[in-house]
Amino acid sequence: MDTPIRVMVVDDTDHVRRMLRNMLELDGFAVGGEASGGAEAVALLDEVDTDVVVIDYKMPDLDGLETAARIRERHPDLVMILYTAFVDAELERRAAEVGVALVLGKIEGLESLEREITRLCRTLF
Repeated sequence: MDTPIRVMVVDDTDHVRRMLRNMLELDGFAVGGEASGGAEAVALLDEVDTDVVVIDYKMPDLDGLETAARIRERHPDLVMILYTAFVDAELERRAAEVGVALVLGKIEGLESLEREITRLCRTLF
């Protein structure tokens, strides 16, 4: 793949956003945006081009599901991954209902996240 996959990272924790950005960029992804909350992410998506949005679930303004629902309304073809420490079957069901492609546990690690981003975006290129 010659064109790097463009990723937006949405997480309310600064060091998590920085770590994800640094590691994704080191491995050849283009991080085109970061947001510290759901409302900021929804607004920023009107200004940046991205292929996939990685969204934390637990955030103070909008949770990851509400953020995903709002993004889906404005960007129906965007790939979204809910990246969270709180994975269970009910969350996966609710995430699918709002258009999230995958719920991935943070415990599974960055390598799993990168692999899933690539798998889900493969058809874009």
